[in-house]
Amino acid sequence: MNHKTDRIQTRIDPDLKESVEAIFSQLGLSSGEAIRLFYSQVELTGGLPFPVQLPNSDTIEAIKESQTDTTLSRYQSFSDLRKEEGI
Repeated sequence: MNHKTDRIQTRIDPDLKESVEAIFSQLGLSSGEAIRLFYSQVELTGGLPFPVQLPNSDTIEAIKESQTDTTLSRYQSFSDLRKEEGI
C-alpha cells in the first residue's frame, strides 16, 4: 500500500532550483527523494538537521573579502584544488 498521498507545492527561484537539482543528480537523488530525506532527518533529529544561524561580523567580512579579492585562487571542484596541491 502506498502511503505517499500528501503533496507539497512551493515557489522557488529557477536558478536555485536548477543548481540544486544538478547537485541532487550527482548524488543520485530526485528532488522528491531529497525532500523526503530532509523530512526524515527533521523527524529523526527533532529539528533542522544542520545549524541555522546568522554569520558573525568576522564571517561576513571574510565573505565580502573573498568576493572582491582577485588574488585568491578559485576552483571548479575540490578535486581541482587537490590536483593543484598534489594531493
